[in-house]
Amino acid sequence: MSETSRILLIDDDPESSQNLETVLSFLGESTISAHSDNWQRVVSVAGEVNDEATVALIGKCTHTPLEKLLDELYQWEAAVPYVLVGEHPISGSLNEDLLSRITAILPVNLSYQPLLDALHKAKVFHEHFNRLRNYEGVRDYSMFRSLVGESDAVQQVRYMMGQVANKEVSVLITGESGTGKEVIARNLHLNSSRAEKPFVPINCGAIPRELLESELFGHEKGAFTGAVAARIGRFELAEGGTLFLDEIGDMPLSMQVKMLRVLQERSFERVGGVTTIKSDVRILAATHKDLEVMIEQGDFRQDLYYRLNVFPIEMPPLRERGADIPLLLNELISIMETENRGSVRFNSAAITSLRKYSWPGNVRELANLIERMAILYPHGIVGLNELPENFRPLNKGPDEKLGLGNVEEEVDSTKTESTMLPPQSLDLKEYLARLEKDLIEKALKDCGGVVARAADRLNIPRTTLVEKVRKYSLQRKSSTADADSKPEATQESDSSEGDEADLDSAGSAKS
Repeated sequence: MSETSRILLIDDDPESSQNLETVLSFLGESTISAHSDNWQRVVSVAGEVNDEATVALIGKCTHTPLEKLLDELYQWEAAVPYVLVGEHPISGSLNEDLLSRITAILPVNLSYQPLLDALHKAKVFHEHFNRLRNYEGVRDYSMFRSLVGESDAVQQVRYMMGQVANKEVSVLITGESGTGKEVIARNLHLNSSRAEKPFVPINCGAIPRELLESELFGHEKGAFTGAVAARIGRFELAEGGTLFLDEIGDMPLSMQVKMLRVLQERSFERVGGVTTIKSDVRILAATHKDLEVMIEQGDFRQDLYYRLNVFPIEMPPLRERGADIPLLLNELISIMETENRGSVRFNSAAITSLRKYSWPGNVRELANLIERMAILYPHGIVGLNELPENFRPLNKGPDEKLGLGNVEEEVDSTKTESTMLPPQSLDLKEYLARLEKDLIEKALKDCGGVVARAADRLNIPRTTLVEKVRKYSLQRKSSTADADSKPEATQESDSSEGDEADLDSAGSAKS
């Protein structure tokens, strides 16, 4: 994300707005605060913020109805998604464009991880929208929601999809099983001029050879034993829309000939019929096999291959996009939570291990793992030791070979109230204050009570640290530490004396 990104905070309750702004500030986020009835003026005064604002965080709206506010935000900048905080009446009449931009709804009592996840998803939405917004006819939000990842390989796939989505050409999608080839096909359909018409998938490898022709083209009554009535096929079901031929490499040669004719003539006959039926269908095909090798072996027709392979898109395997694992985890867990199928989290050590795994089952295997962990550790945190053994690929000397160092040890030693979040909620403001106090205490202790050095360690101004020492009543501890510490070199004595003076003044001010 851009370092200059901002969050547009809209809340009509001053206290609630201040609390949210404090939390966001602690998380390192830059905010622009406004009310629902004056946000446009505030934004205008702030400058050209529409190029920087990535998220609209919406709290209480008493001055302006939510639907009107969302519409105003959409008209102002379509790339900005919405994160709602608290209970908001969402009308059933809310149009699809506005509804799609609500990337998360959070409770008033914010929890740390859900807030981070919500902000991250919103920022990714914003980034992807801007990347694809110049492609005519592409509905950016659909692509974002279904194809998750930040790796170069996924970025290339999105680019290819944006180029061909609204073109009336056949697309051949290749890739290993479980990589998400049907996801690409559905996105191409949803972002085409045929989006309002049917999307009809058929797995060519899952249907017996003798029934495949009937499934594709339909049959007339009496065409074969058991055909007691006429039945339309997938081509007719997909009329005006898109037909997705999954695992096209498993289609028998006899059917390949008939498929080639349909693609050439744009017409077909039902099994047992004599009437020619015109077909207006866009063909998308997918396979995990190497069709060029199959052509050499005589198992696939070359002329059909060239008909299908007008625009090829290759979906990379998950092992080549390990950097996408954290994003995929967030998205798959979010889907699972939405469907009320449980929840789970993974710590840094577990995620590092998952990134090293080869993933022969690709994204499908990852989704299955998440479900399994959610059953075993409901609303818990999965560490390296909780993962099934086969998901720890370098188990011999994991610390050294996985590059984890003492990560697992550190995680285990800090599984306290601060890391083991409750499944429902916590007081985030209190939690962050306690965390800040602990960090300041540790920094002062490590630096022998020298405020200047502790401030450098925390990367904050010395005056700010002095104020926080006063806020948390830490001056005594700091002074004690300073008195007990060994004398510093002569060149640091002046600074230490200044620190003592600052702490003394802080104590005096407090008293």
